[in-house]
Amino acid sequence: MHVTTNAEKLIEKTKLNKFHWMLLFWGALLMLFDGFDLTIYGAVVPTLMDEWGISAVQAGRYGSYALFGMMFGALIFGTLADKLGRKKIIMICVAIFSLFMLLAGLAPSPEIFGLFRFITGLGLGGMMPNVIGLISEYSPEGMRSRMIATIMAGYSIGGVIAAFLSMLLISNFGWESVFFFGAIPLLFLPFLAKNLPDSVGSLVNKNDNKGIQKILVKANPTYTPSENETFVLNKPKETSSPVKNLFTEKRGLLTVMIWLTYFMSLLMIYGLNTWLPKFMTEAGFPLGSSLSFLLALNVGATIGAILMGWLADRWGVGKALILFFLMATISITSLGFATNMVLLYVMLAIAGAATVGTQNLTHSYTSQFYPITMRSTALGWALAVGRIGGILGPTIGGILLASNLTLQLNFFIFAIPGVIAALAVFLANQQGRKVITDEPKLKKIAT
Repeated sequence: MHVTTNAEKLIEKTKLNKFHWMLLFWGALLMLFDGFDLTIYGAVVPTLMDEWGISAVQAGRYGSYALFGMMFGALIFGTLADKLGRKKIIMICVAIFSLFMLLAGLAPSPEIFGLFRFITGLGLGGMMPNVIGLISEYSPEGMRSRMIATIMAGYSIGGVIAAFLSMLLISNFGWESVFFFGAIPLLFLPFLAKNLPDSVGSLVNKNDNKGIQKILVKANPTYTPSENETFVLNKPKETSSPVKNLFTEKRGLLTVMIWLTYFMSLLMIYGLNTWLPKFMTEAGFPLGSSLSFLLALNVGATIGAILMGWLADRWGVGKALILFFLMATISITSLGFATNMVLLYVMLAIAGAATVGTQNLTHSYTSQFYPITMRSTALGWALAVGRIGGILGPTIGGILLASNLTLQLNFFIFAIPGVIAALAVFLANQQGRKVITDEPKLKKIAT
């Protein structure tokens, strides 16, 4: 007897079990190394500038190379994942970024270092969306946001580890040693090959029914395989041009404001993480203290990622984002004026929470405004535009440092994007109320 099963519905109707915990473990662990990479360049840049004799502008440019790689990696490997499957692409990307993280620590010149950082970015840029996509695909109904938030906590923890290891290793073993730590995921590859499931979507396209059955038995313990069983997926509503649809039905201004929010948010995050230690050493703090400031920034980001999600559920994510971006502006500005060390650490923690922690909220915020048929496109384009801000962050920091401005003015300039992001969210909220959608919860989110 021939049986046709909707694989997606079967996955959605399951409850959290050890299969999902395994996915969360590997997802969070891989995202940890993405967060590690975010922070590591800022930790080593003062030492690199002294050792290689490069200018602040050059250092800012090298800091942006990995971000260029991330942009291209997301485009290249996102497309390949549709053909090869997410599991293969994740493993390829892990191999690329781990190997070239190792090679970056062995680079003989700043030019070769910049090239290796670009290729590292290719791997990281391809890994992140595919890990999130795989977690999303196997999430039980009603748990997708929580599962993605869980692995994103690994991203913030990676920043903490990078700052902490830099304090321990750079002065004793040189800047190269922290990049060697980033090569550890090479050891994960055999375990990823054994434990990660492939995308059900790619297996359906290959008509690999036996492979799908093996995964479904683990994902849903109530499932019993049948002979002559074939699988189908939920059919999305056909759209002529997903990108064009982002600007139809009164969504034009909404889409542009969301893009502006991502741009400003990532500019603050990458600018601060790259240049905070150097700004503080220029202000007279020793390198060890400057790296501890980076640690405080990322501890705040870790706590903020958890706390702000809870507050957003209570207040509404739109209002919460406006408040958090304004908090980012105030806390970053205050860094240039704080003289009390305890106050400085507190302000750094708040700045971390209000930048990295807030950025995690923008994904759920954006998804509320778009029907499921265009949601992936909306998020993908918002992140792509945001990466441009991320690229500019390190470059702007290098220009500021080369301009010999005061510490207060440097931090004030990096705080301005917080005000612009808050205004963009306010305008997005206003426009969101006018968007005609069949999702009733939208009106609640937009208020």
